[in-house]
Order: sequence, then structure tokens, then C-alpha cells
Amino acid sequence: MRIVLPHSLGKEEVRRRLHDNSHKIAGHLPGGMADVTTDWAGEDRMTMVISAMGQNLAGAVEIGEEDVAFELELPLALSFAKPMAEAAMRQMGEKLLAPPKG
Repeated sequence: MRIVLPHSLGKEEVRRRLHDNSHKIAGHLPGGMADVTTDWAGEDRMTMVISAMGQNLAGAVEIGEEDVAFELELPLALSFAKPMAEAAMRQMGEKLLAPPKG
């Protein structure tokens, strides 16, 4: 599954926000019982492993000039959760890209 969110921040700013907030990803996932491990596979690609409900889900964030793509490989056993996962990914992306409050 892939969700693409537009932005007008520039790659550097998106990178900075993802670096600064990647530790908050688990808090955006439904149920609050997920562990998330992130790694930077390149300057504009962050990979994720999400451990939840006895499953390990692979995902990635790809930073573009005008958009950010959030990808998640959802196993067949969890296909029923696709709408919930899509909504959570969209909300997570919007919060990670939002300007800091204050």
C-alpha cells in the first residue's frame, strides 16, 4: 500500500522533520502496541519495520521534491486492516510534516 502526500517544504526540511520525529511513529499507529525501527537507506529514503499483532511489517518513506510517499507491505492475514492502516499512515505523515507547534 502506498500513500503520497504533497508538500512544499523542500527535501531538506522534510528530511530534518523525519529525522527529528521518526521516534514518534509508533505513537501514530492504532492500538498503541507497536514497535517501530527506522533506518536511513539513503538520503531520501527511510525504511521501517513495524512489529504489531505478532507480525513484522516492512515499510518505507520516500522523500520527493513535492511529495512524500509512505509505503507499507501489509500481509494477507492483515488485509482486513487496510483501511485503518491507510488512515493511520496518512495521519502519521501529515503530523510528521506539520510545522512545529509553539
